[in-house]
Amino acid sequence: MGRTGRNIDRVGGPAGDPTAGEAADQEAATRHGWPLRTLRYVLPAMVVIAGLGVMALGGETDVLGGASIVSAGLAIFLANFLVRVGVAGERERDLEDAAREYFDRHGRWPS
Repeated sequence: MGRTGRNIDRVGGPAGDPTAGEAADQEAATRHGWPLRTLRYVLPAMVVIAGLGVMALGGETDVLGGASIVSAGLAIFLANFLVRVGVAGERERDLEDAAREYFDRHGRWPS
């Protein structure tokens, strides 16, 4: 078991197959495809477009409010990006743990 309690075979496999983790990622991407893309890209884009619309159609105070809305859309995008970077780091640590366990059992580093 890895640090997160997941089965090592699913992360990198005791045979050191690095494609096993990638296959699990692709399966998750197809399973959660459109909702995930909507949350990552469409929602922030809609918020930014709404902010630009407020800025274009309003007066001086609406420009400041629209800029705040645009900032919120960019913050949503940045938060999604940072979560993805953090998850990728965790995945790499899990693969490293699986490789170390393989080395402990077999005496050689997996290819």
